[in-house]
Amino acid sequence: MPNPLRRTLAALAVMAALTASGCAGRSDPGAAPAPSASGPVGPTAAPNPSGGSEPAARAAELVARLSDEDLVGQVLMPYAYGDSATEVSAGSAAGNQKLAGVATPAEMIAKYRLGGLILVGFSADDPTGKNQVTSNVDNPAQVRGLTTGLQQAGGKLAAGAAPLLVGTDQEFGVVTRIGTGVTVLPSAMAFGAAGDPALTESAWRAAGTELAALGVNVDFAPDADVLGAHSTVIGSRSFGDDPKATSAQVAAAVRGLQGAGVAATLKHFPGHGHTAADSHDNLPVLTQDRAALDAGDLPPFTAGIAAGAGLVMSGHLDVTSVDKGTSATFSHKVLTDLLRGQLGFKGVVVSDGMNMAPAMVYPPGEAAVRAINAGNDLLLMPPNLTQAYDGLLAAVRAGTLPRTRLVEAVTRVLTLKFTLAGHQVPAMSTLATAAHQEAARKVATASVTALRGTCAQAPVRGPVTVTAAKGRDRTAATLTDALRAAGVAVVPKGGTIVHLVGYGDAAGDLNPAAGVTVAMDTPYLLESAASPVLLATYSSSAVSMAALADVLAGKARPTGRSPVPVTSLPRSSCTA
Repeated sequence: MPNPLRRTLAALAVMAALTASGCAGRSDPGAAPAPSASGPVGPTAAPNPSGGSEPAARAAELVARLSDEDLVGQVLMPYAYGDSATEVSAGSAAGNQKLAGVATPAEMIAKYRLGGLILVGFSADDPTGKNQVTSNVDNPAQVRGLTTGLQQAGGKLAAGAAPLLVGTDQEFGVVTRIGTGVTVLPSAMAFGAAGDPALTESAWRAAGTELAALGVNVDFAPDADVLGAHSTVIGSRSFGDDPKATSAQVAAAVRGLQGAGVAATLKHFPGHGHTAADSHDNLPVLTQDRAALDAGDLPPFTAGIAAGAGLVMSGHLDVTSVDKGTSATFSHKVLTDLLRGQLGFKGVVVSDGMNMAPAMVYPPGEAAVRAINAGNDLLLMPPNLTQAYDGLLAAVRAGTLPRTRLVEAVTRVLTLKFTLAGHQVPAMSTLATAAHQEAARKVATASVTALRGTCAQAPVRGPVTVTAAKGRDRTAATLTDALRAAGVAVVPKGGTIVHLVGYGDAAGDLNPAAGVTVAMDTPYLLESAASPVLLATYSSSAVSMAALADVLAGKARPTGRSPVPVTSLPRSSCTA
């Protein structure tokens, strides 16, 4: 099926150029009141664009109606405190006041004429938790109520003819924002181990359908990083270490998400996988030369762009072979010359969190201006929304941010919005359907990998005792239930020990008495395990534990293949 985003983006460059040339003058002073020093005041609604049915044409017409104040708001996508758009706790109101000088998310949208909002959250094993300062996702009904309220607030803006962008990081695995009441997929690395793009596309289409039903129209996934280092911040978020195989997986995930009406985001451009440094803390340096970057990092981004990805996320990365000493977030050479010019991307470039350390080397206003000038079209999570907004508006008025550049960015954002508006929102009854659960189960089963031990028979015989590294009692209980459902006897002690390890665990968390050791994140720790049977699920989700139980019971074979090398172990110990 043709990808509507791909068709739309093909027309976008021409429309943006025409719009910018027609709007280069000052905005109509009657279009909206001037902002105060602390931020803009509420706008009035504009009529629905009527000329042209294509998203790019509608975007061009709408952007011509927008004031500078409206344009600036459309390139901002902050987070907000509170699990409702209009009713929040005293603590959430205080958080919003500090961030943006307002009490509620709806007020934030109105005051700053926002282009979108990101839903945030974190879990114990989440490597992105450092910049997730709050959580506003709890359960499906609450999320749908929140997103409905956000869209109602967005509909009152001058740009309200186009829907608000509502995004979240639903990568699955260790980065899963919405984990209850929905179909939860295994991690990207599990998909890489399964090695079947058809299964990948089907599972991500199921996930996309459910996100759309919740009112989320942008997923900051899939991770397109090729894993070439033992990274704790990327790790199992990556599909693996092979650029070709990763490219196939990324393209399949993009097709699945966007086939369901949710815009996919390729991250972290131009590739975060060949450094172990964490960009939440400092600026990682990519030391590979340009040939290695082209061969080892860029292919999944090229494949995802060809599949029609709506967004590419710029990484907080020092790409020495392209623009040494400058974060890609602020690099015109990386975002405009490389991503736009050489890779031909025509969609929305979105920054990684502007509240991460490498982006906070500049004050919020200056950082925002530098990021847009470099080639970002949308800025995520500014640490101070008022300062980011005021800095952008002042730069437009001073000419240090060319209005044509701002118009170009907003035209891309609006084109994406109008493209997404063409998709119907699925009913909530699509959540966690049997068909969606089966799509996830197929991937989880195909991903289970044996790195030591035979595959010709069940890995265990007789009763099983499940143990786990500290803090993993809930996952151990999930596996226990799944084993019993598969017909395996589970006893408190005395059975064959099946020991679980996961994200952040080390050699001291292994059980030397275990007959089976299972890695539920990257499989690297298995090189230190002495167990006669070593398995990897790459994920601790319930569906992965069910798949593991089937393998332990002998109902399924561990046919997966490790997408990354593990010292002294094969990619798979199974033979045909």
